[in-house]
Amino acid sequence: MKVIKFSLVIMATAVLTIGLSGMAYAFHSGGVAECGGCHSMHAPATGGTSLLIRVDQSSTCLSCHANSETVGSSYHIMSYPVPAAGSAPVERNPGGDFAWLSKNYSFTVRGTTTTENGQTHGHNVIANDFGLAVDGDNSTAPGGTFPSSQLSCVSCHDPHGHYRRLGGDTTYTIAATGAPIIGSGSYNTSLVPTATQAVGVYRLLWGAPTTGVGPVTPPVAYPGVPVASAPSTYNRTEASTQTRVAYGTAIGNGITTWGQWCATCHPGMHSTGNLVHPVDQGLGTTISGIYQAYVSSGIMTGTSATSYLSLVPFMENTGDYTVLKSHAQNNNTFLNGPGTSDQVSCLTCHRGHASGFMDMLRWSMEGEFITLADGSGNAVWPGTDTTPNSPQFARGRTSAETQAAYYDRPATVFGAYQRVLCNKCHAQD
Repeated sequence: MKVIKFSLVIMATAVLTIGLSGMAYAFHSGGVAECGGCHSMHAPATGGTSLLIRVDQSSTCLSCHANSETVGSSYHIMSYPVPAAGSAPVERNPGGDFAWLSKNYSFTVRGTTTTENGQTHGHNVIANDFGLAVDGDNSTAPGGTFPSSQLSCVSCHDPHGHYRRLGGDTTYTIAATGAPIIGSGSYNTSLVPTATQAVGVYRLLWGAPTTGVGPVTPPVAYPGVPVASAPSTYNRTEASTQTRVAYGTAIGNGITTWGQWCATCHPGMHSTGNLVHPVDQGLGTTISGIYQAYVSSGIMTGTSATSYLSLVPFMENTGDYTVLKSHAQNNNTFLNGPGTSDQVSCLTCHRGHASGFMDMLRWSMEGEFITLADGSGNAVWPGTDTTPNSPQFARGRTSAETQAAYYDRPATVFGAYQRVLCNKCHAQD
């Protein structure tokens, strides 16, 4: 009986969605999962807490969300075992692959050797069973006081999925109790909640503190849940078409913006007088116009209808899920650039989990160019194999690792000597 039960749990976690009577079923299904998938009443992990099946919270999450596949797919967020030196992590989910945290690089420029530690590549969630340890550089969240020693997946995601969207796609409320959650609210295929049936919030993110929902509460006082919609197939290569997550700003719903949500742990990044990049502000006529026209370094012939770049996403000035769902595509059918009231936010430049670059940036900021040229002048990604005479740009990576960090985009999309992607909004190149 025990073997049968365990097999059922594995099947529940392995199958992402199965269409049945118009509903989408998954292990979480937009809310709390099967208790036995994460907890064991009689045989929990030795040294762990809360009767978890693994030694800590993040390891429990990664017991399903890490995978040894050769091509990224579905709900996986970490390549494990971590790929060997010279090989890249394979997951291409929008938040990034946590395996980048374990990828260290060394390179020598003008006789000086530099080591780029993997821990600089993202949020250092502690998952002892998967080799992920506490951040050795920052004792607290940069710009804040949240202890790095407590960072885990459940610092950002509610493991029990209390938060739900009630009442529809256009006009709705977010609550921690109410109508039962019947499915995920994260996708462009998500069902529309009704007066008697709710859907989960985006990615089971934490919302505002509340009472009466059990012993697990937000680790910090989040102001609410930000809104977004993703294509139903989102963990995929962008070699041919982009994966567009439609991030919203929850206008009129009293929830939060993405920048405000991130600032819960990083308030100093938004403090007046810190000379930080503005967030949660309308792009205005000039910046939105540059974004729409910018194609690549020196080329400003683009149009609004084809200007979207998933490496530099923006937050749409709406909380209407009907709109966001229609914009969340992975087939290049909606590539419209920003309007004047759309916003820049933290996720414009950073990935939520980890990336192939320092500070979990979406592109490398450690040099003036992100692409170079081969002997014939053709655009190539920097790499120890393709551009051995430019170690300052390859930074110890093979060209395959560099390209993977850009979600497999061909270098020819940008052309030779493309400068950093700050220029998508500022065009100083």
